[in-house]
Amino acid sequence: MSNLPGISDGSSSESDLIVRGKRVVTPHGESAVAIHVRRGVIRMVSGFDDVRSGSLIYEAGDFVIMPGLVDTHVHINEPGRTEWEGFATATRSAAAGGITTLIEMPLNSIPATTSVAAFQTKLAAAEGQLSVDTGFWGGVVPGNAQELRGLWDAGCLASNVF
Repeated sequence: MSNLPGISDGSSSESDLIVRGKRVVTPHGESAVAIHVRRGVIRMVSGFDDVRSGSLIYEAGDFVIMPGLVDTHVHINEPGRTEWEGFATATRSAAAGGITTLIEMPLNSIPATTSVAAFQTKLAAAEGQLSVDTGFWGGVVPGNAQELRGLWDAGCLASNVF
């Protein structure tokens, strides 16, 4: 294995998939490496030739492989104004642009994510439509302090205050 930083809990023989590329962006710059994936999680980054015979290998060649981007400020207006931007279009567009995670803003949408009931409505609207990882902020507005713990417990990542 090379001295590139990465998650390593085993050898390439434990990989479901190895993605090899000559232009992989790492913390040390661009390198030729092999990315070992097990059950959808990167387990190890090693030297380009550090692959076990018989492994399933995707050869990226000279295409650039880089970490996905996270957008923490996205207004997805579903279910209330889906014609503006819904979960399907927002997440497909994100994936096309290299964004792997969206965090949906809580306000300026119908319903605003300021209560557990509104959050559950958002989750139901998103069901089966997501092309990237998607998270949600809970909104803090006058009069909803009693909702904040419930929003957290229901899965909102944090609360957004304006």
